[in-house]
Amino acid sequence: MKLANKIALVTGGSRGIGKSVVETLAREGAKVAFVYHSKAEAANAVVAEQAALGREVFAIQGDVSDNASADSIVQQVIEKWSRIDILVNNAGIIKDGLLMAMDPADWHAVINTNLTSVYNFCHAVMRPMISQRSGRIINMSSVAAEYGNQGQVNYAASKGGIQGLTRCLATEVGRRNITVNAVAPGFIETDMTEAVRNMGGDKFKEVVAGISLKRLGKPEDIANAVLFLASDDAAYITGHVLTVDGGLTLGGI
Repeated sequence: MKLANKIALVTGGSRGIGKSVVETLAREGAKVAFVYHSKAEAANAVVAEQAALGREVFAIQGDVSDNASADSIVQQVIEKWSRIDILVNNAGIIKDGLLMAMDPADWHAVINTNLTSVYNFCHAVMRPMISQRSGRIINMSSVAAEYGNQGQVNYAASKGGIQGLTRCLATEVGRRNITVNAVAPGFIETDMTEAVRNMGGDKFKEVVAGISLKRLGKPEDIANAVLFLASDDAAYITGHVLTVDGGLTLGGI
């Protein structure tokens, strides 16, 4: 197993990509803690499913946009397992709308959940990872960070910020054997992209036609990329944004 005896923390781990990341890291031998915001039933289901497979996973409720909450969550993981080897910043939301009509609350909600949370958790794990002189940080970005898409100024700004943070932090902690990378998914089959399917008719067909592999991605496609970056196979990769989009951006969105 690629991650035997490793300790991982995943934000937004109760559904979609995050759930798949939790399952994949646990399958490869890691003990995994994950953060959920409000859906305790879904979080408990993930824990139960993994326990039935003999895997050690536990859920922590918290607000990823709150610095004190992030500090508390990291401390809980360290108290339980003594260390954190892998941090996956996956939590994210969308509140799409044209800028001229966008409520300030929608701007701040997306920036705080998607970007500020990455700062919060990276900051919280810095001292532990520096002390142990090792660590893997993987941040979830998006192809929206580099390719314009109407109605997503808040989302694109948050994901672009994640890429900048990733590259800068990688330069700061590399000498401590800590790698910092990001994954940029394209259209993935999750609750957040259900709206794409709901477009129906020709619109959905146009979206799929623009993807070289002619299908939406699956959460496990992203989870496998995270696994690679978290493993020793990627020990000499840092400051990199790995695009996983089935060829969507080869010709731009």
